[in-house]
Amino acid sequence: MNRRKFIRKSVWGTIGIGAVSGLYTWQVEPFWLEFVKKKIHIKHLPESLKGKKLMQISDIHVGNRFDFGYIIDAFKQAQKLQPDIVVYTGDYVSYENEQQFGQLEKVLKHAVRGSLGTVGIFGNHDYGKNWAEQDVADRIGNQLETAGIQMLRNTSVDIQGLNIIGFDDYWGLNFSPANALKTYKENKANIVLCHNPDVCDLNVWKGYKGWIFSGHTHGGQCKPPFLPPPVLPVRNKNYSAGEIDLGDGRMLYINRALGHSWQVRFNVRPEITVFELA
Repeated sequence: MNRRKFIRKSVWGTIGIGAVSGLYTWQVEPFWLEFVKKKIHIKHLPESLKGKKLMQISDIHVGNRFDFGYIIDAFKQAQKLQPDIVVYTGDYVSYENEQQFGQLEKVLKHAVRGSLGTVGIFGNHDYGKNWAEQDVADRIGNQLETAGIQMLRNTSVDIQGLNIIGFDDYWGLNFSPANALKTYKENKANIVLCHNPDVCDLNVWKGYKGWIFSGHTHGGQCKPPFLPPPVLPVRNKNYSAGEIDLGDGRMLYINRALGHSWQVRFNVRPEITVFELA
């Protein structure tokens, strides 16, 4: 093979590989849902809850940036797992205008609910443009409550001896971890729902020990093999995805998100997490 033919074939080969990779990143992986299953120990957990399934769903981002019929299909798959407790950790919409309220209503007709309880917290996108529209958050909150999702706004709920504490969003209008942690008791089983994992680095925890469930990062959505994701919407770039031991009695789990900021993913599949409580 002469040099000119070699270069021509190399160029076309590179173009072909790029096209296939681009198609995969755009049309395959964004909809290749993974159910991540993990067993976690929660201190002081009642015997009646041991072995129960707690499902975390995060960052569904209903809107115009991808076909949200995928979210409905994912919810239908999740329902088949029959979770006992379901927690939603924010960003229900990618808000642009009032159209998102109607879109969310369609999705919430298929909302996944736990047999023992279903709760949620807000993410930054649920506060509308510039995370500064209280009326948008209130309307979304009302829709979620109507769908059977109890919203925790710096409050908590006890589900058969498991105290679930919900922080409002760090970037939103009502962030108040001090109010949320008023119900924390060391002799009870506790978990915290906190959309943005950067909150873990703030001096607000008042000695809390236990699990924290977050979202927000989407795992970066695109991650080169063996390297960290180049783009993360957090200050602490260690907060990408998965389980992180914070070293002080707190354990953090960051969900990779079910939806997308934009329809593109590479090496970061969308996720619904199913925790077996122990």
